[in-house]
Amino acid sequence: MAEFTVTGDVDPFLHISLKRGEKIYCESSAMVMMEANLDLKGKMTGGLASALMRRFANDESFFQQHIEAVRGDGDCLLSPALPGAVEVIEVGATRYMLTDGAFVAAESGVSLNVRTQNVGTAMFGQTGGFFICEASGVGKLAVSGFGSSFVLDVQPGKDIVIDNAHVVAWDSRLHHEISVATQNSGGILGQLVNSVTSGEGVVLKFSGQGKVIICSRNRNSFATWLAKLLPNGN
Repeated sequence: MAEFTVTGDVDPFLHISLKRGEKIYCESSAMVMMEANLDLKGKMTGGLASALMRRFANDESFFQQHIEAVRGDGDCLLSPALPGAVEVIEVGATRYMLTDGAFVAAESGVSLNVRTQNVGTAMFGQTGGFFICEASGVGKLAVSGFGSSFVLDVQPGKDIVIDNAHVVAWDSRLHHEISVATQNSGGILGQLVNSVTSGEGVVLKFSGQGKVIICSRNRNSFATWLAKLLPNGN
């Protein structure tokens, strides 16, 4: 199996070592460096329909980069789109759901499939709209968020509430539902207003047993910061 190593503390690289014949795929433009024994090709993973669905579900590029060790062993360095930490997780008995832009790279034995969400989560959760990606199969999967990352263990009877803009990925066996950070007796409209004015907004509540990967920075804040760097930004 390919060896995934995160190197660097701030805006790290994902270092992948491949044995001859091994393959990985990654988000478009993720490759920074690769040794000459490796080949890189742009492909629509799973065909046109799958590529279109992943584009809508997880804000991925239409084409992904496929890297294969064809002439011998070789190493490559990948960089995530967001300036932040990279987490490497094992997909197998556990499948993972991915939020928009979280995917970095995976071994060829891992598949990204598209699932539908309920209307409430799709409208307010900002986890990928009505469609969301699920990583299944067997192998290593690398995901990234904005800022530092942390892995939370959800236990039965100990639900966890997380600001939706800080969620990166989670165990698909976990139940998640939309909620608001603050509660009062004024009904859902009053709760939404109170939540927004408190500065927290909409949150996701996870229950069951499994892991949730979170990032330290709000992805919406990143979008605002990026917009200021563009021409005509304020």
